[in-house]
Amino acid sequence: MAVITISRGSYSKGKEVAEGVASKLGYMCISREVLLEASDHFNIPEIKLVRAIHDAPSILDRVTHGKEAYIAYIQSALLEFAKKGEIVYHGLAGHILLREIPQVLKVRIIANLDSRVVAEMEREKTIKKEARSLILKDDQERRKWTKRLYGVDPWDASLYDLLICIDKIKVHGAIDIICQAASYEAFKITKKNQQQLSDLALACQVKSKLLDLDSKVAVTAEFGNVIVRTKTDDRKARKLEENLRVLVKEIEGIHNIELRTREMRPSADA
Repeated sequence: MAVITISRGSYSKGKEVAEGVASKLGYMCISREVLLEASDHFNIPEIKLVRAIHDAPSILDRVTHGKEAYIAYIQSALLEFAKKGEIVYHGLAGHILLREIPQVLKVRIIANLDSRVVAEMEREKTIKKEARSLILKDDQERRKWTKRLYGVDPWDASLYDLLICIDKIKVHGAIDIICQAASYEAFKITKKNQQQLSDLALACQVKSKLLDLDSKVAVTAEFGNVIVRTKTDDRKARKLEENLRVLVKEIEGIHNIELRTREMRPSADA
């Protein structure tokens, strides 16, 4: 049993590869489903999450705790799928959202710029110069989006376990390579890994519920024991404690929850 993330640029045939891998392994192939799960679970209109993806980072800067909330919502939804195992995810930033779990097989599919330009020309019925410009602009926007939101460069090869150029290997070859890699012991999700995924999912779910009160809150979980850490004043700490008592009843899987605070120092003007 494995969890596979496939990162892809435009015209890299990453969706075809993801669907082929899922079909060959008998896994669930997901992408938009993560948005639907986040939308349903956190009662957020899907269109807001879609706009956050296409307009980020600018739209997230205009919303209170927008960046932190977006990451928490999407990561929590993805982890709900991942903790069940046997999935291929080809949505945005899967390799980053699951980077704390080294057993997740993280793949990047790339394609030669010339072949991408030809595909863009055929699709948009445009000339070579315009097609090239559109693709380069899209690449830069995606790169800026990931850097701004997650603080990493998506072109950094160290983020991935496999980097596959689709031009020579083709779709069927990429599918075979990924399926073979998924069978390696290093990428098998064990009971211990499943617990890690469950703990991380629980921590993300709790954090997403607390962001309105404290955007800097940090949450960890281990076997259902949740620790909330923050640097805040007594008034906020009391509000957080009240919310934690509610969350124990609302969120399944919490055995115990604890708030650990460091008191904020008064400012020089106080």
